[in-house]
Amino acid sequence: MNIRQLRRRIDEIDRRLVRLLSRRAKCSLAIGRLKRSAGVPLFHHGRERQIAKNVRRANRGPLPDQSVQFLFEQILRVTRAAVRAALRAERRAKRGRR
Repeated sequence: MNIRQLRRRIDEIDRRLVRLLSRRAKCSLAIGRLKRSAGVPLFHHGRERQIAKNVRRANRGPLPDQSVQFLFEQILRVTRAAVRAALRAERRAKRGRR
């Protein structure tokens, strides 16, 4: 395989990753809405530790576990921010309809 073909493969993988990240974020937002309705805290550190454990267990390389865990920490960080922002916007919109 040549460089051009490998780069095309990377581009396709990147597109898939973006779609998967969007799906994951939608699930996180749905969970955030359910938690908000139930009046429970949005984020649970125990769950985040479980996610870290899960991704380390799933990792088969070539990236080291610490690198994969770091990537998921970043995914969690930006997802938390996106969920908070979306829930705030929904709350403001709901108040504006009253």
